[in-house]
Amino acid sequence: MSRSLGRPRGLLLDAMGTLITLRDSVGSSYAALARSHGVVVDAAAIDAVFPAIYRQAPPLAFAGRSGEDLLRAEIGWWGERISETFAALALPPPDGALQRALFDHFAEAERWLVYGEVEAQLRSWRQAGLRLAVVSNFDSRLHGLLQALGLRPLLDAVVISSEVGAAKPDPRPLELALAALELTPDQAWHIGDSPDDGAAARSAGMHYLRIERERPAQSPHHRSTMST
Repeated sequence: MSRSLGRPRGLLLDAMGTLITLRDSVGSSYAALARSHGVVVDAAAIDAVFPAIYRQAPPLAFAGRSGEDLLRAEIGWWGERISETFAALALPPPDGALQRALFDHFAEAERWLVYGEVEAQLRSWRQAGLRLAVVSNFDSRLHGLLQALGLRPLLDAVVISSEVGAAKPDPRPLELALAALELTPDQAWHIGDSPDDGAAARSAGMHYLRIERERPAQSPHHRSTMST
């Protein structure tokens, strides 16, 4: 950006791929649970088709829903992605039990890891007086994950697309996070790892820092760089 930047008063942080990542690939988890339900599928084949299916999906966002109604919508959304993945591999449609097993599987904190520098960096930012919020295109499982992984006490707010009815690149999740932190767009930066993060930040009038993680993302021995 051409304009000079002062020190921010807050940071809005993406979650998946920025703060946390899966320990094992999506394909590995899908294949293991499918096998336990009598369906044989190759993990590498799932990993080959799932990213495009996820990118092409409608937003994981449900306006006006809460409680059990929201949970049903989230499970249904992921069930459609699972069914699309199986269909892409010419497999029979997964039943409801397998879909729910996969949904619950990724709600378990042990399936995820926190990138090595994240906790110390969050603590450092808080000690420096910055307000911190997570803004994620995910669902309500993230609340439990952040708590179990030890990150929630380091955050001032958590904004999740499924709960607020809008997902990045829509700027509304960032705007809601700014409101929760009582900051204006010029007082906070957004940090994320995807084009949607950058587009949302630009629409919200915020400065954006893109984090680039070395692949494979599942390795705890990663390095990362930041760019504008």
